[in-house]
Amino acid sequence: MNLDPIVAAIPALNKILGIPELASEHGEMVDHMLELVHWFMLVLFIGWSTFLVFVFTKFRKDKSAKADYVGVRGHASTHIEIGVVIVEAILLLGFAFPLWAQQSVGYPTGKEVVKVRAMGEKFKWNFQYAGQDGTLGGYALANIGNPATNEMGLDAKDPNGKDDFVKGATLTLPVGRPVIIDVTSKDVIHNLALVPMRAAQDATPGVNGHLWFTPTKTGSWDIICGQLCGAGHSGMRGTLEVIPQKDFDEFMKEGSEGALKNAAAAPAAAPAAAH
Repeated sequence: MNLDPIVAAIPALNKILGIPELASEHGEMVDHMLELVHWFMLVLFIGWSTFLVFVFTKFRKDKSAKADYVGVRGHASTHIEIGVVIVEAILLLGFAFPLWAQQSVGYPTGKEVVKVRAMGEKFKWNFQYAGQDGTLGGYALANIGNPATNEMGLDAKDPNGKDDFVKGATLTLPVGRPVIIDVTSKDVIHNLALVPMRAAQDATPGVNGHLWFTPTKTGSWDIICGQLCGAGHSGMRGTLEVIPQKDFDEFMKEGSEGALKNAAAAPAAAPAAAH
């Protein structure tokens, strides 16, 4: 039996439902699981709808004037319910658990990893880049606003953070390299949702959440907050830009050099400000 037409038809339902563009390495497994869930729910919808039409027709008032208080005598509904549970268990055990294991155990390491910290607040995102040394400097919520430009509470005494720099609204990443994003918040719970990467993580005050993925294509997409966070929630949007490695190297070099210059100038400017 040739199963190629069936296999080719599986993704069709996701396309009809308008699934967003896929741009990450692990996202194919996520989409495959969604495809199977969507087909399974379609079969359930058609099956139960057909059953309801049958029941409403067969047991309408003019056909069954006298009520039957005994109820269903067969076991078909029980068998169907058990079958639904079995299919759901297969989807969970066969797809969700392996995907979760891949994301939680297969953490990327090495110099190729791009490290970023995302901090949410009402109602915007700020992104701290690790600079050319590849290591994120520390931060503390108590440091926010000291000085006034320190929106993410960066620790000026941490040597790993000397070349770190912060950009708001736009998250810039290179294509083809693994990315680890530390996610936190300075006020309420937000959620960093990167839909094309099939990745999202709650941003919770005082908690360092993590997500990682590998972009597979260049492009520009919306960043949204996936957690209701207040009256301005709908406007808490940013931009995810995935660019070629060469352009990303220039982006990092410019940002790191600017951060180092600011760090070198800060001690000299301090006495003048105090005076």
